[in-house]
Amino acid sequence: MLYFSTRATATAGHSAPAGRRFCDILLEGLAPDGGLYLPETYPQIDGATLNRWRGLAYADLAYEIVSLYVDDIPADDLRALCRKTYTEAVFGTPQITPLTRLDDGLYLLGLSNGPTLAFKDMAMQLLGNLFEYHLARQGEELNIFGATSGDTGSAAEYAMRGKKGVRVFMTSPQGRMSPFQQAQMFSLMDDNIINIAVKGVFDDCQDLVKSVSGDLDFKRRYRIGTVNSINWARLMAQVVYYFAGYLQASTDNSQRVSFCVPSGNFGNVCAGHVARMMGLPIDKLVVATNENDVLDEFFRTGIYRVRGTADTHETSSPSMDISKASNFERFVFDLLGRDGARTKALFGDAIASAGRFDLGADPAFPRAAAHFGFSSGKSTHAQRLATIRDCAARYGVVIDTHTADGLKVAQEQRVAGVPMLVLETALPIKFAATIVEALGREPERPARFTGIEALPKRVLTMDADVAAIKALIARTCDA
Repeated sequence: MLYFSTRATATAGHSAPAGRRFCDILLEGLAPDGGLYLPETYPQIDGATLNRWRGLAYADLAYEIVSLYVDDIPADDLRALCRKTYTEAVFGTPQITPLTRLDDGLYLLGLSNGPTLAFKDMAMQLLGNLFEYHLARQGEELNIFGATSGDTGSAAEYAMRGKKGVRVFMTSPQGRMSPFQQAQMFSLMDDNIINIAVKGVFDDCQDLVKSVSGDLDFKRRYRIGTVNSINWARLMAQVVYYFAGYLQASTDNSQRVSFCVPSGNFGNVCAGHVARMMGLPIDKLVVATNENDVLDEFFRTGIYRVRGTADTHETSSPSMDISKASNFERFVFDLLGRDGARTKALFGDAIASAGRFDLGADPAFPRAAAHFGFSSGKSTHAQRLATIRDCAARYGVVIDTHTADGLKVAQEQRVAGVPMLVLETALPIKFAATIVEALGREPERPARFTGIEALPKRVLTMDADVAAIKALIARTCDA
């Protein structure tokens, strides 16, 4: 299996850059040309294979899917890494991703039973084990530089804490995460974890990651890698739970299901796109946004319009307060027939010069819905509260704010006879203030997180200044 950048293209007198193996890109985020890595082809899953997978434990299903994309780690080692990752001890249930029926044809896919109570654990736990395995094999070290709007940071830090040869520098927007999210990250005192609160919004943090990743000399000198969803390995791991959800919601391969995915950076739903491209019988992939509706605007109009810091709303589903959907480039690359030159022109040139592009009149745009199955919707704070109340009253289930965005949009776009699976994104305790506003009571808190907000915190506060960030990384690594 070879991987190429979404911006790779042949030029006059030169062929396109050669593909790279999985372990060559495992520790990287952006490709050297600024694009994102994707496999040369998506492996195809036939009905016989899908039937064989129906009885597998989650860890073994993960191995079957991941092994299609990873052919430079010995099979026995890869299987052992998957079985080490996806255990009841780590994820709280033997199913790992339990399916809860809310109503006829309406389900909640539980993805938030991991160490940090968010769906990011599903991929990050595997990523941590892959990183440690590969670094030990190569005798190398890695400095992870990441950005979080709330859940990626804690999931990465809990996955990497204590890992040999790994140091984590994690940026987050100052004051924009919930108190619980901040406490999860900032209370970690491990020497290899460095938290940085950036004066700005998540997109400023994400821009810092891209700037550092784009400085190839600095990246190589300090062995910079990333765990954000621009890293292919993380997205690959997320593909697994779409298969797991489908296999739980169906009894035979003639059935199609839809997924509704709360999304800001497009990574979670992009994994669903990959699963659908592999042949999983997905009817629709419904993108649910909050007031920061850059993705909903695109799927309605064809316009992708990046918002600035001043126009990025602070909402009660803060992990989706994102106006630059980094993973979106992967889908547009497929939408445009894998045309690297056009993708580069849109994401490299048009965004840099105009902050937007418009595919509304492009013949490819209708394929987003007709061929790739995408639709979208949005939810506001008032609708979020109403959905949380309704879900608790009608189904006896308390959901977090982001999952509420998904459930609201899912209910609008359900089709009779096609099961709709809403992807749970986090447990409600992470956003307790809004749950109290909606229900008048605190959500359930796992015992291990009692009093976490009162723990001592260790965090640096910095401007969104790439030179200062580089100096911090260099100073820490050279000490």
